[in-house]
Amino acid sequence: MTTPGRAGNGAPFHEAGDNSEALRVDRVKTFMKGEKPIATRDLRLSVILSFANGLLIIAQAFLIASAVTAVAIDGAVLDAVLPSLLLLLPLFLARAVLIYFAEQASFRAGAAVKRDLRARALDHLRRAGPVALAEQPTGRLVTALTDSLAAIEPYYSRYLPTASLVTLLPLAVLVAVVPSDWLSAVVLVVTAPLIPLFMVLIGGGAERMNQRQWQKLARMSGHLIDVIQGLTTLKIFNASRREAAEVARMAEDYRRDTMAVLRLAFLSSLALEFFATVSIAIVAVFIGFRLLWGEMAFFNGFFVLLLAPEFYLPLRTLGTAYHARMEAIGAAERVTELFDIPVPARPAEGTTLADGGRIDISFEDVGVVFADGRVGLDGFSLTVAAGERIALVGPSGAGKSTVLNLLLGFVAPTSGRIRVNGTPLDDIDLADWRQHIAHLSQHPHLFHADLAENIAMTDGVLDEARLETATEAAFAREIVAALPDGFSTRLGERGFGLSGGEIQRIGLARAFYRDAPLVLMDEATAHLDRDSEQKVSAAIDRLATGRTLIAIAHRLETARDADRIVLMEEGRVAATGRPGDFAGDPRLAGLIAEEVAE
Repeated sequence: MTTPGRAGNGAPFHEAGDNSEALRVDRVKTFMKGEKPIATRDLRLSVILSFANGLLIIAQAFLIASAVTAVAIDGAVLDAVLPSLLLLLPLFLARAVLIYFAEQASFRAGAAVKRDLRARALDHLRRAGPVALAEQPTGRLVTALTDSLAAIEPYYSRYLPTASLVTLLPLAVLVAVVPSDWLSAVVLVVTAPLIPLFMVLIGGGAERMNQRQWQKLARMSGHLIDVIQGLTTLKIFNASRREAAEVARMAEDYRRDTMAVLRLAFLSSLALEFFATVSIAIVAVFIGFRLLWGEMAFFNGFFVLLLAPEFYLPLRTLGTAYHARMEAIGAAERVTELFDIPVPARPAEGTTLADGGRIDISFEDVGVVFADGRVGLDGFSLTVAAGERIALVGPSGAGKSTVLNLLLGFVAPTSGRIRVNGTPLDDIDLADWRQHIAHLSQHPHLFHADLAENIAMTDGVLDEARLETATEAAFAREIVAALPDGFSTRLGERGFGLSGGEIQRIGLARAFYRDAPLVLMDEATAHLDRDSEQKVSAAIDRLATGRTLIAIAHRLETARDADRIVLMEEGRVAATGRPGDFAGDPRLAGLIAEEVAE
């Protein structure tokens, strides 16, 4: 069971197609309330400390009013009021300590929420997998994980503590004012609602503008990232200046929207300060006339006058923090969209497979329909024997990648069933299942870490002997020897500085180190020169020995090395047989043409 606002099992926060403004706002508010328990302890501490500071302010005003009255009205000498003045020093110190620790508690509350949100968001994206994320605009993901999370923090560190104090502190001041001057108390009560009233009136427009601002920021971020990723293509086609001008135009639009929000924020602050100042002035006028007419004691009037600004201070602070709330609501909507990304359903605790066992796989009338309605597989049935080497061939969109993504756990079948050694794949623990898989893509991803970590890919202790064996099997010893620090050499991001063939052999070494009984590949020899291709092909032959291997084949050579070719068309098995069975088959003309062209 999930708590309000906290996505569970990838379930979206709202039903698809819900564009109602009211439901959208309710959804975001529910989400933000769901995070509040994480910060409750620190928020309570912050409110208690701030309230204690408010009580000390009342005591401080009492001491100051007493001392001034004694000197100015009663003609007391300095020695008579010195105890009161000396008492002010520990009050000032105590207030400083309370304010410091209250701020620290508020900061911890906001940081705890941001830390939790970032961890849950990253975990959700991890469980969603690369297939689901490939359909999401990169800019929106980056903005949600960075700027949006940073904008949510002030809601918990500033707005919520202030909202709690906005009733407590004015009430405490009112209790202190009533015995001294009930008329001033009436003025305070009557004028106080004007501040939150105008705050809400102005805030409605500011909230809508904030929403538009966040949408433009997401679009601009996404467009900028797309431009940077495609910079090579843009330069080749002389389109970089045009895109630079487009980015500049979007940035200018965002600047204008930001300035509009700031203008409204300044207008709001001006209105709140104006009403607070006028209200204090009304109190001062009433006190002044009654002092002039002798209807009021000086101590009472001065004491109330000192407390009047403190009565309105929480309301004014709330007005400032209200903008943090509006910005947080706009940012939270971007974050909730992350949790709407579907996650393939998996059992909480599945069965495990025996380590080192051979893997046989059976696809039973499997169908996959993606969220946008695309059909990945339609009645796909195939049995792969343990130790068999399968080559999946077919035109683009035939469903070859979908087969691999199903086995990797990135996609869940919408119909049919997959069995592994007779056990339904859905019933197998995903983490345990992936321990039995070695995956090699066309472009293995190398991380900004040393070579040993990139090969082992483990949080545990590196097995140096196993590392040497894996490197030797992948024909990667020469790569290690050429690096300045061998296995300890820190690689650049995405293997910067290494050739495509070297990166592919490091990826193969990673597969050998994994020593998994099932190998999944997506044409590992594509885009390689002849020498690198021969070394990678030889390493793949070693890797396939004694293991079940399923490879997407875009080249005839890869298909020839398979025990069986599976020809796919429109998400189904169109034909299957040994490589010789397809001699002269026009359906493999694309593979043959590619080989001849080289």
